[in-house]
Amino acid sequence: MTTIDAARLVSQMRELATQAAKSPLATARAGGASVPDFASVLSAAINGVNGQQLKAADLATAFDQGVPGVDLTQVMIESQKAAVSFRAMTEVRNKLVTAYQDIMNMPL
Repeated sequence: MTTIDAARLVSQMRELATQAAKSPLATARAGGASVPDFASVLSAAINGVNGQQLKAADLATAFDQGVPGVDLTQVMIESQKAAVSFRAMTEVRNKLVTAYQDIMNMPL
């Protein structure tokens, strides 16, 4: 049976609350600045995944060409990062499509 250190737990919660208050989204809401819309956030995420895939492809090409300093482990890690981020983006897309279909099938 484990015991919970309440004081440590409370201090961690306060630290997380402080970090959340300092987040860009929280400061934008508090300052009256515009909060990024869904389309721009989704576009930025897609561009990030695309950038990661391009980086992995560039590293693989550099390794194939024998560029010094490009290691096979580095190529494999970047390739796996790109694959995982693409799978995550695909799952998000699937959830969005399912949510859209659920909303469209709701009775009025």
